[in-house]
Amino acid sequence: MSLVVKDLVVDHGAIRAISGVSFTVETGKLSAVIGANGAGKSTLLRTLSGLNKATAGSAHWGEHNLLQGKAESHVRNGVSHVSEGKSVVAELTVEENLDLGALWRRNKKEAAETKNQVVELFPRLGERLSQRADTLSGGERQMLAIGRAVMSKPQLLLLDEPSLGLAPLVIEQIFQTIRGIVDSMNLTVVLVEQNAMGALKIADTAVVLNLGSVATSGSAADLIADPAVRAAYLGY
Repeated sequence: MSLVVKDLVVDHGAIRAISGVSFTVETGKLSAVIGANGAGKSTLLRTLSGLNKATAGSAHWGEHNLLQGKAESHVRNGVSHVSEGKSVVAELTVEENLDLGALWRRNKKEAAETKNQVVELFPRLGERLSQRADTLSGGERQMLAIGRAVMSKPQLLLLDEPSLGLAPLVIEQIFQTIRGIVDSMNLTVVLVEQNAMGALKIADTAVVLNLGSVATSGSAADLIADPAVRAAYLGY
């Protein structure tokens, strides 16, 4: 299965936030979406996860139409979205948050196995299973948000700014774990990031958005080597 986005258009009232965006992400690959603030990165992700309505175009995950139905139907079809701002339930413990991610899964034995995988990926969470989420650091909350998304056993994971507001050392750790999830679970990931260099280093492919349109796209390694991309987005 692949994620195939064609000629996607999204309007916010009179403002065109996304204009004719097309790209494909193959199964088991990590694609970074980078660009300046206001480029339309988060709008793109919210549209793919069913939170924003598209004006025109198409977006499919395999046979599943991402532009129709509610966000819940996308989750049941293997699509999970981690929104910007570490979306966890503060009053619940780490373990309760993880269990919430597996709420709709019927096979509880498999869900328990997934929880073990999540704890292996994020040992810090394993040490804090009984702690309330609001006692965690920013980095730990981000780990929990990603872990909870993995609990729904997604095939396509949409990550919005996972490095936002985190210390450089924690960002490095989060990025490496995201790469590990892709490799160990054969997950397909679309990673929206302000930290362009960090995202490109772990990505297979990348899409550069500028004012809602695709400025360029290709292999992440090629984009890192492209002097125009380096000057505009990587700061050197």
